[in-house]
Amino acid sequence: MTEAAYISPEIRMGLEAARKAAHRHGRRLRVQVGDIWYPIRSMDDDGIEIALDVAPKLRGHIEIHEGPRVIRTALIVAAEVRDDVMRYAFKRATAPRNEAPVDYVRLLPASAGLIEVQ
Repeated sequence: MTEAAYISPEIRMGLEAARKAAHRHGRRLRVQVGDIWYPIRSMDDDGIEIALDVAPKLRGHIEIHEGPRVIRTALIVAAEVRDDVMRYAFKRATAPRNEAPVDYVRLLPASAGLIEVQ
């Protein structure tokens, strides 16, 4: 039996309400599709969850934002519906790059600045 089978409906509803309240006051994770932003309810190493009533049919490359900052780029597929959320699984997820890739080997670290000797 699953863990949910041992939890009474009242406790399960209370836990769900607490999770939703914590999400509202916690991190502002979201995904942008065109001009529309979709709030992410939860994210782990395997994927993300978006509320079923607003969940778009996502598939392919996305960027996950925390506020205005991109925190991860990912390749996703719709995995399953769980209670009131749509679960999207990561096929690949990476941190965004701060600089463009180079096509040569850097032998020495780049200088942070130039100090003039007088």
